[in-house]
Amino acid sequence: MGVIEDATVLDLFAGSGALGLEAISRGAKHVTFVDSSPHALAIVRANIAACDCADSCTVVRSEASAHLARSQSAYDLVLLDPPYEFDSWPELLSGLEAQTLVIESNRPIEAPAGSQVLRERRYGGTVVTVMAPILAVAIERPPSEEHS
Repeated sequence: MGVIEDATVLDLFAGSGALGLEAISRGAKHVTFVDSSPHALAIVRANIAACDCADSCTVVRSEASAHLARSQSAYDLVLLDPPYEFDSWPELLSGLEAQTLVIESNRPIEAPAGSQVLRERRYGGTVVTVMAPILAVAIERPPSEEHS
C-alpha cells in the first residue's frame, strides 16, 4: 500500500502519536495529531521532539468530531485509534474524507456508504481495518480484462 509517501496524514485520537510518527518515518509529508487530552498531547510533543520532525507536524487539542467539523484540510490518510469503548463510528466515519482510513479497534468496523473495507486483520484483541472510497479503489484496481 503506497499511500504514505508524501501523504498528508491525520492522526485522530493521537494518544502518544506513535501511528503518526510511524507515518513520518515512512515518508509522509505532514501529520496533524489530534487528541482531546492535554496529557496525551504533551507526550505527542515530546515524541515529536525526540524524533526531530516538528517541521512536518501540527498538534491540535480538540475532540475528534469538533476537529473534523471545522477542519478545511484534505487528508490522504487518516489513522484512527480511539479508546476501545468508542461507539460513535457511523457519525465519525461519515465526517471523514480521505483516500485511505486505517482504524484500530476492539471489533470489526463497518464501512460507511461510499467506502469499502480493503483489509481487516485481528491481532489479539485489536482489529485493524483499512478502508477506502469505492471510487478510489476502482481507479487503483481496474477490473481485469478477460481475453477469449
